[in-house]
Amino acid sequence: MTHPSAPLRVIAGLTLTLTLALTLALPLPAGAASPVHATPSQAQGPARAPADRLAPDQVFTFPGGPDGAVEAGVWLPARPADGRPAPLVVFSHGNAGGFRGHADTARALADAGFVVAALTHPGDNYRDTRRSTQLTARAPQLSRLIDYMVGEGAMRPGAVPVDPDRIGAFGFSAGGFTVTSAIGGVSDAAAIGAHCLAHPAVFACRLLDAKGIDLSTWRPRTRDGRIKAAVIAAPALGFSFTSDSLAAIRIPVQLWQAGADATLPAPDNVEPIRDRLGRAPEYHRVTGAGHYDFMPPCSPGLAAAAPQICAPTPGFDRAAFHRDFNREVVRFFRETLQEPQSRSNAPAPPAPGRTPPPRE
Repeated sequence: MTHPSAPLRVIAGLTLTLTLALTLALPLPAGAASPVHATPSQAQGPARAPADRLAPDQVFTFPGGPDGAVEAGVWLPARPADGRPAPLVVFSHGNAGGFRGHADTARALADAGFVVAALTHPGDNYRDTRRSTQLTARAPQLSRLIDYMVGEGAMRPGAVPVDPDRIGAFGFSAGGFTVTSAIGGVSDAAAIGAHCLAHPAVFACRLLDAKGIDLSTWRPRTRDGRIKAAVIAAPALGFSFTSDSLAAIRIPVQLWQAGADATLPAPDNVEPIRDRLGRAPEYHRVTGAGHYDFMPPCSPGLAAAAPQICAPTPGFDRAAFHRDFNREVVRFFRETLQEPQSRSNAPAPPAPGRTPPPRE
C-alpha cells in the first residue's frame, strides 16, 4: 500500500538541505577520485574452485578512502592478447548486490582478453544496505577501484598489467546510475523529489521513502575521465540526470533496456539517457525481459534465498539471453577498447535500437 504523503518526506529533505548539497557538490577533476592513502590491500589469492569457472580469479580488498577496506574480485584473461597491458573493465552492481553479481559477463570479458574488476559497494550491498539511497557515493567508490587497479593492484601477486588508457565500465540498475554518473551524468536531487511526488508507488520512490536521502552527502559531480566506454543496463533514476550533463557525454555507450521492466519502468529511466546523450548510444531493447534478467541465471540455492531476483520472467529464457548479452558486451568493448583509437572514437550514427535475435 502506498501513502500519498510519503514522498513529501523526500521533498521536505530536499527543500531543507538543497543549498547545502549544492555547496558540497564540487566537481572532481577529470580522471580523479579521492586520493588512496589507506593501508595496503589484502590480496587473498586464487578464489576459483576448479569446477567453478565463473568465480573470480582473485578476491581482495583495496583502499576505499573514507569507506576503509573495500571488497572486490578480479577476473583475469587466460593469456596476454597482444603482448601489451590489457584493457580494464570495472563493474558496479545494483542495490544490495555484490561483486560477484555479474560473474558470467565478467568471465566472458576475461576470456576475451580483458581484466575485469568488480567491487562490493560499501553501504549498499547484500550485507549492509544502510546507505542504499546515497547513490552519488558510488561513483567515487568505482573511481577508487580504478585507482587501485592501475596503481598498487598492478603489483599484486598474479596480477595482469592493465592499460590506464583503455578503461571501460559496466553497471546494472543502481550500478547503471553509478556508471552514468562516472562518465559525466549529473543527478539533480530536486528532480528526484518531484518525480517521487508524482510517482510514489515506483520501486525507487518506495526505497527513498523508506530510507530518505541525506543531501549533505549528495555530490552529483563525480566524472572520471579515465573511463573511455560504458555499458549501462536498466539504469536507475535516469530521469534525474540533467540534459546538459548528458549532452556533454561523448564516449561510446551501449545502453540496455528490459522490455518488461516493472522495477524501473519506462519511460523514466532508460529513455532520458538514451535521448539526451551527446553521442547516440548503441541501444538494445530486450523484448519480454524483466529487470533482473540482466543478472545471470540463479543456482538452486540462490533461487531459494532470493526469489525476487531469480524468479523466471514468464516466456523469457534468461540463460539464452545471457549468451546473446555477453556476446554483445564483449563485442562492444572489443570495438571501443581493444581496436585502434581512430575507430573507437569515430562518430556514432543514430541508433534506433537493436534487439537480440529471436530464439526458438
